[in-house]
Amino acid sequence: MTIVLFVSTACELKLKQYGEDSPSSLVEVQRYDRLQSRYLTTGDFSALQQMNIEFPMETRTLIEDVLRIGDVNDPEINSKFLNFYQDTILQSLIADAELQYASMTDINKQFSDAFKKLQKMCPSMKLPIVYSQIGALDQSVIIGNNSIGISLDKYLGNDYPLYRRFYSEEQRRLMTREYIVPDCMSFYILSMYPLKNHENRTQYERDLHMGKIMWAVNKLLGRKIFNTKFTAIVDNYAKKNSKMSVMDILESDNF
Repeated sequence: MTIVLFVSTACELKLKQYGEDSPSSLVEVQRYDRLQSRYLTTGDFSALQQMNIEFPMETRTLIEDVLRIGDVNDPEINSKFLNFYQDTILQSLIADAELQYASMTDINKQFSDAFKKLQKMCPSMKLPIVYSQIGALDQSVIIGNNSIGISLDKYLGNDYPLYRRFYSEEQRRLMTREYIVPDCMSFYILSMYPLKNHENRTQYERDLHMGKIMWAVNKLLGRKIFNTKFTAIVDNYAKKNSKMSVMDILESDNF
């Protein structure tokens, strides 16, 4: 599980035309990956225009911070972007991601349910934009500018043949559809509640803080998807301090 964290500077509204229509969805994944796929597999310039006009921040983040292939304002960047993805492995990743994630209705529902609970815990929280992309096997989750980016190429299943060449069995176990929402919620909450003085903390303190984040995600999702010795420590502490809210525990150093 990998992540890029960027400083949140703005909240930007997006139309839902690239999501999946679902009146009950509080949060709906914006299908940036579909525009990306159109441009990178067919060279469709209209798809590139839509990426730049409707998803400028996402496109800049992908090109400059995830792929690191140049400046988005470089006159040659569109060609560099297109050529980068002509590698046969990356073309396979695009095709397989689009096939596996033809529908994300289940993921939209999980996000909506989790954020409804999070809004009750933290009423001042602004709902983030959630979007999907193909990230060339780099970061799994990108957090910044009140947005969550999901790299679908990192969630193609623990038995995905290509993964066996690059990832351990333990890493592959987490590279499945069921971990998309838990991973995203973990790092979104971490961006809200970072560990203070992180560089000066011990490894135990860092691990315990991530244990608190994972424990909170378990609460939001209503199941124990993360189960470590640190989530167990937090769970025991929460039971002994039942009057403390989830947010109180996230902010507490009294462990």
